[in-house]
Amino acid sequence: MRKHPVSLLALAALLPFAATLRAEINPANFDTSVKPSEDFYRYANGGWLKTAVIPPDKAGWGTFEELDERSKASLHTILDRASTAKDATGITKLVGDFFASGMDEAGIKAAGTKPLQGALDSIAALDKPEGLPALIAALHRSGTGVGFSFSPEPDPKNSSMVIAGLGQGGLGLPDRDYYLNDDDASKKLRDEYVAHIGRMLALAGDKPEAASASAKAVMALETALAKGSKIRTELRDPVANYHRMSVDDLQKTTPHFSWASYFKAVGLEKPGDLDLGQPDFFTKLDEQISATPLPAWRDYLRWQLLSDASPFLGTEFDEEHFGFYGKTLTGQPKQSDRWKRVLKVIDGSIGQAMGQLYVAENFPPESKEAMLKLVSHLLTSMKQRLEKLEWMDEPTRARALEKLAAFTVKIGYPDKWRDYTGLVITRDAYVLNVRRSAEFDFAHEVGKIGKPVDKTEWHMSPSTVNAYYNPTRNEIVFPAGILQPPFFDAKADLAVNYGAIGGVIGHEISHGFDDSGRQFDGAGNLTDWWTPECAARFKERTGGIVSQFNDYVAIEDLKVNGSLTQGENIADLAGLKIAFAALKSALRESTPVDKIGGFTQEQRFFLSWATGWRKSQRPEKSRLLARTDSHSPAHHRVNGPFSNLDEFFAAFGIPEGSPMRRPVEKRVSIW
Repeated sequence: MRKHPVSLLALAALLPFAATLRAEINPANFDTSVKPSEDFYRYANGGWLKTAVIPPDKAGWGTFEELDERSKASLHTILDRASTAKDATGITKLVGDFFASGMDEAGIKAAGTKPLQGALDSIAALDKPEGLPALIAALHRSGTGVGFSFSPEPDPKNSSMVIAGLGQGGLGLPDRDYYLNDDDASKKLRDEYVAHIGRMLALAGDKPEAASASAKAVMALETALAKGSKIRTELRDPVANYHRMSVDDLQKTTPHFSWASYFKAVGLEKPGDLDLGQPDFFTKLDEQISATPLPAWRDYLRWQLLSDASPFLGTEFDEEHFGFYGKTLTGQPKQSDRWKRVLKVIDGSIGQAMGQLYVAENFPPESKEAMLKLVSHLLTSMKQRLEKLEWMDEPTRARALEKLAAFTVKIGYPDKWRDYTGLVITRDAYVLNVRRSAEFDFAHEVGKIGKPVDKTEWHMSPSTVNAYYNPTRNEIVFPAGILQPPFFDAKADLAVNYGAIGGVIGHEISHGFDDSGRQFDGAGNLTDWWTPECAARFKERTGGIVSQFNDYVAIEDLKVNGSLTQGENIADLAGLKIAFAALKSALRESTPVDKIGGFTQEQRFFLSWATGWRKSQRPEKSRLLARTDSHSPAHHRVNGPFSNLDEFFAAFGIPEGSPMRRPVEKRVSIW
């Protein structure tokens, strides 16, 4: 877990692949029986929503998946070609062999759990608590996140240097509240989780009675860890989740856990000072090391290993894993095709190798040039907004402008590709390829600790359909995967591009000034650069957006968590405002355009954003996201910000008193 995570747009769930490859607005998707002033999301998307069918291998379906499916189709061709190429070398051989191993279902089934036997034997040999640190370290090295999280991070107080970061983790359910909520649905889900653990252990060879008892012991241990974990809204505070300390001080926090043994086992002989994100969690972890019997720890470690590896084992393990984490948690009836699942694993393991092949075929230089121009327009628009912002005092304004001027922009793909020399990938033992790539990446990450931050690195692969802002690097990043129609189209009219990718750009810029991002300065350091008066005015405004979204229903009896989602809601609102201003500036510099398809450029801007967020989603997935996601539901990502914007009211003639026009006294304006 990253304690100061990059802020993502969270582009999940999309259009059918058969949809047009042009970025355009299709009136057939409208529902004109709904007035724009009543519910703009349904006005723009109601026709589509009435006919949308969620494929059986999806938990949701909406606009962004057109991009995702198109990227996957291109990558599938690349992987097929690489896996069948004779005398392939370099990254082509690397990705080709990985893909071939993942598609070898017969070989995977025949191998069973034998590739994991060494790790399973090590867990079975645990006979004293003193052996836990080295064993947890071994599992961390191969990608299994047991007990807690460990990763390098830029020091939030000195962002040019990398330090070790430790944080809460080690849970099998999506969030600590799943263990602690007392409602009937949560109790039922916990029972299903325990049953799932039991079935998984039985597949690994335990007798049913023993598997059931072990599952209950795992649940008890994970519940204890959940009780020591912070809730998601608390994790949003970067100051409260930063505790730099020496290893000696860390050892005092957990007297029953030898950090010297752990760090030695992960290959970090001299860790130096580190950042302990959530000290209370580690106090609870230490209590469990002392209080929980070793058999329960062995059950927990074995369960976590098997759960992590099950998608890469035979059909029985794979389907059992999907049955709980897919069907039960998200409502998805069917797994996606195997090639898609293997592709996803390769992207997460050696994404820059595969991405290098993807970019060569899918991202021409002119796309990068056009994006750089768009980003420049949006940064100028944000600068103009900061210069005139009425509630910001001059000292804070000067620092805000300094931060904006220091933004780094990354488009398409890294300037320097990742070197995979030394990584061993073979055509057999798929699960070992996954674990070896995890070990390779872990060693790479550990090697950064105590060294200067490499600001050329990316946190996403080039083919990823998403974008992000990183506060400790003060950068906005747009992979090639998202830079296609319907989001980005060099042949589309200005309004469609500014409403779609322009809104995304504005969203990511705005993350540098949301409730969390604003606490980092232009150099990426966690520092308070605001005057107290200006900070109070900011918090008053963000309180308004928290209240607004707290009133929205996510699904049935679950409301949106306005505190959890406030950063994304701030970014949506501010991003749209600066993107619209940038559009108006671009229109003044271009040949005048009358209406297109009966809509003005201003109207097409808002339609472009609204149609981008159309989504049909299974109720189970909606419930999961309502509890865990920092983004509001799609419906509210349209109507929520629009109902605060004078620019929207003017574009569609929204009268006072309409549902889509919040009363003046409740209207939120931040950036």
